[in-house]
Amino acid sequence: MAIWKKWSKPKAESKYPTPLTMHQLWMVSLSAPVSRDKDASRTTLYPFTRVDDGKAEKWLAEQWEITAPEQLLGRLSGLASTGYRAMAQRRLGVAPLAWDIALYVDISRRGFACGMLSEADTWNRLKNVVPTVAGTYASWQEYADHYLLGRQVWRESLQGTQDESFPAPQAASDAHLQALLDPANRTSPWNLAPWEAISQPDHTPRRARALGGRPARR
Repeated sequence: MAIWKKWSKPKAESKYPTPLTMHQLWMVSLSAPVSRDKDASRTTLYPFTRVDDGKAEKWLAEQWEITAPEQLLGRLSGLASTGYRAMAQRRLGVAPLAWDIALYVDISRRGFACGMLSEADTWNRLKNVVPTVAGTYASWQEYADHYLLGRQVWRESLQGTQDESFPAPQAASDAHLQALLDPANRTSPWNLAPWEAISQPDHTPRRARALGGRPARR
């Protein structure tokens, strides 16, 4: 029954058929390290491959205690201004912006999915962090390294608390990042939208035009 319900949900690319431009794909790809689930969408603003607004709403409530738009905006403001990198700066003397930005984009996309943010507002909020991110890192490798550093600080902050066992094993995160960075991985969003793309004129990728937003085969 559960499997039938899953496949009965429309695909995200059916509801949002317009392919992302290169700049939009780059911005969405900032959250790629966070989303390891098989149903995570890498090529749409919507965070899942199939439309499931309730899943996004439940996740925000359970993981971030976000149940209203004003709470969502407060979380985004905090991640954009200080986030976990303030803690890392005190402990390590380094401020891993990538961890906070990956969370920021992930939460924004889920907020869009459950209707707390409009599509236009979501894109504007993603655009707002681009100058800082692009000015801080020179490659997806540098971004990945700082993401892992931020994750390490976050995991250490949970030690001795009731949430100590919550994070996935570090090996799982390492393997996911390696797959994203693998130049042979043709489905990696980081290969579809190279780091330098955000500094070049925007366009719709040829692959996206060929797909025309059609749903991929199951």
